[in-house]
Amino acid sequence: MSWKKLSSRLVWENDWLGVYEDDVINPGGGRNRYGHVHFKNRAVAIVPLDDDGDTWLVGQDRYTLGEWSWELPMGGAPLDEDPLAAAKRELREETGLTAGDWSELMRLHTSNSITDEVGVVFVARNLTQGATDFEETEDLEIRKLPLAEAVAMARNGEITDAISVAALLRMD
Repeated sequence: MSWKKLSSRLVWENDWLGVYEDDVINPGGGRNRYGHVHFKNRAVAIVPLDDDGDTWLVGQDRYTLGEWSWELPMGGAPLDEDPLAAAKRELREETGLTAGDWSELMRLHTSNSITDEVGVVFVARNLTQGATDFEETEDLEIRKLPLAEAVAMARNGEITDAISVAALLRMD
């Protein structure tokens, strides 16, 4: 038996997400209330990679964690926007980079027990440096480093963002 939704109630929402409470019958036949977060955007992340094997990370103070976080360049893409177009925009805004070659690295679910968020990660090559265009909520530090060093940061816990860790380990 699989999950069966009997009803769903929107508890709270903003421009980015909605929190729902569903009345469900679980696979064992019992009845539960199940809370989940529906994201109105898709996460897009980029592994920029130059000819020397270097990549770029962005660092920022994450409000939700109350701490500094090193991550791949990334952002949100409305569900009706092409993920690649959003990735190109996010890379340019956060690092000033544009890329001549793009390939999709992976798709993943960020925390599939409580959210339906989907992440799409691209590798960007043939890079050209330009100017950044940070959003109002972004106060970013940009760091260029060897890809191997970024992978090591993911392995040793210096990078904890799930999408960044998964993508960097996939690149290894």
